[in-house]
Amino acid sequence: MANLLNLEHVSKSYGIRPLLDDVSLGIGVGERIGIVGRNGDGKSTLLEVMTGLEEPDEGRVSMTRGTEIGYLHQGDKLDDTHTVREAVLGGMSDHEWAASARSREIVEVLLAGISLERPVDGLSGGERRRCALAQLLIGEHDLIVLDEPTNHLDVEAVSWLADHLTKRSSALVVVTHDRWFLDAVCQWTWEVHDGKVDAYEGGYAAFVLSKAERGRQAAATEQRRQNLARKELAWLRRGAPARTSKPKFRIDAANALIEDVPPPRDRFELQKFATQRLGKDVIDVEDVDMFRGERQLLSHATWRLGPGERVGIVGVNGAGKTSVLSLLDGSLAPKVGKVKHGRTVALKHLTQQLDDLDPEARVLPTVESVRKISKTLDGQELTATSMLERFGFTGDKLVTRIGDLSGGERRRLQLLMLLLTEPNVLLLDEPTNDLDIETLNILEDFLDSWPGTLVVVSHDRYFLERVTDSIWALLGDGRISMLPRGVDEYLERRMVAPSASGDGSVSETLAPAGAPSATPVADARPKAGSAEEREAKKTVARIDKRLEKIAEQEAKLNEQLAAHASDYAKLAELGAELNALAEEKGELELEWLEAAELLG
Repeated sequence: MANLLNLEHVSKSYGIRPLLDDVSLGIGVGERIGIVGRNGDGKSTLLEVMTGLEEPDEGRVSMTRGTEIGYLHQGDKLDDTHTVREAVLGGMSDHEWAASARSREIVEVLLAGISLERPVDGLSGGERRRCALAQLLIGEHDLIVLDEPTNHLDVEAVSWLADHLTKRSSALVVVTHDRWFLDAVCQWTWEVHDGKVDAYEGGYAAFVLSKAERGRQAAATEQRRQNLARKELAWLRRGAPARTSKPKFRIDAANALIEDVPPPRDRFELQKFATQRLGKDVIDVEDVDMFRGERQLLSHATWRLGPGERVGIVGVNGAGKTSVLSLLDGSLAPKVGKVKHGRTVALKHLTQQLDDLDPEARVLPTVESVRKISKTLDGQELTATSMLERFGFTGDKLVTRIGDLSGGERRRLQLLMLLLTEPNVLLLDEPTNDLDIETLNILEDFLDSWPGTLVVVSHDRYFLERVTDSIWALLGDGRISMLPRGVDEYLERRMVAPSASGDGSVSETLAPAGAPSATPVADARPKAGSAEEREAKKTVARIDKRLEKIAEQEAKLNEQLAAHASDYAKLAELGAELNALAEEKGELELEWLEAAELLG
């Protein structure tokens, strides 16, 4: 069968820099292709040449006659004078768009909380992005081209989008830094680098394996990148808790690279160092009520963060995740209750804002003003220049004005400067925004050896699973709830949550496409006063008491860790006890959740 679209010996340059150099590629009917590469290497240029928005300098682009292409740009082309109904639905009335299961589902998910009668001019950047995506998906296309479609989508909406795209018959080309999404959706991965485009079969996991094998055969990968690849391979081989797809084939030579590779980080060793730096008390949230305006986000919430804990927070947009981080850093005071910091806490908070950097300052002097020499955990000394090179700043970039950097480059610089202050508690709010996959690998590698308490808010499921050890959720019940099974459990619990719709807005979707109808929670509750209800109450009370005792035991063990910092035999013994408690705690929390769900 002929390809829908072909690139033949295509070259494209901007100034003296070639972004595409003699590239030949084809896209077949129904193929789903993910495009990866560093920021600035030509991914968006490839899309624009492919779709005819840019003419190639050399070569030709051809497509089958009659091929309909839908293209989601990083910007949007919505008409500011239109309402959402006019912009997204072409003015269709409710009964018209609701008659189609596909358009109904798209509207319910992507336009949740957005009134169809709102003017486009008043929408936020995230709302505009969701409207543009909805407008494209409602249409019929032979080829769908998406440039960073997961931006401004929460974990739940990203999961829905992956499911939606895999069920469509359209071919797909997508540029994204969301590695979970690439794994869940794509059959092929194209890497854009140095003017070339290399094709790999499979999603992100298969791409990493194949690339490592190619590098091994060619013996051309420098030592540091090879070490990063080994760690990434080890992580992928063990499998994240919620990984939805595995490589379709095994590459024996690539697997041999990681036979003796330990886990990406040594949790016990890091906890030992964190306890030495922090003591046993880090941050305690005690019986807190928290509001944003008139809306209550937390009600009598209690949460304790210990030394070395690595926590991810998930929730729908607007659930209060950023507000929780502000509560933890002390910039937002609770209406009721208190937040206590340990005496040795040195906390840093990476916000979503990029306006805290002087646009006139130069990169290297700015970093040197924070710290000229840094020491790694193993005692190695790194200059400011070396640290900048690790984070992708080389050559002319070292003396570039900060105002001339791209959004992704400024985000990298912001992260580096924050890490150079050597905090022992890190709060990261959407740290993956604007970062390419290579930079994400570098950040993950840095955090693997960083000894401290980490709290991450992110919609990037892969990143959450890679750098954290537990997932907590804001589910709209006023609590911060631990989810023993991570993001999968979050999505399951969201499926049975009650919908919420506002004045004239579309009600929030709760189940992914094709999912069986969830039984309402109320139907599963035992009758008041029944033996089942009494048993569930006893279970909750019993587990609460045991969890309190475990918390006391953990606190004592952490004190002993600090007291025996140089006795490695004792540290090993204490670490084993802590691991056993953590395992018991996880099982009890799962049992508690099951009993609590029965009670509603």
